[in-house]
Amino acid sequence: MPKVVFAAIALLAATAAHSQDADTGSASKTMGQLVSEGYEIKAAAPNGSRYVIFMQNDQSAYACEFVNTANTQCRPIN
Repeated sequence: MPKVVFAAIALLAATAAHSQDADTGSASKTMGQLVSEGYEIKAAAPNGSRYVIFMQNDQSAYACEFVNTANTQCRPIN
C-alpha cells in the first residue's frame, strides 16, 4: 500500500515538475518530461529527507532525486 501512495504522489509531482526548467545540462530531465516520454516508476527508496525514484522505458533508465514537487532532478543511469 505505501508504494501505491508514493507512486500516486510521484505522478502528481510529475505534472508540477513538468514546468520545471532543467538548467544542469542536456542529460538532466524532469519527472514530467520522463512521464510524457512514456517512462514508468519502477522503484523508490528513501535517501535521508529525500527519495530516489527509478524510472524505466524499454532499455533506458533514470534515477530521480525527489525532494518536493518543485525540486526534482533526473539523470540517466545507463
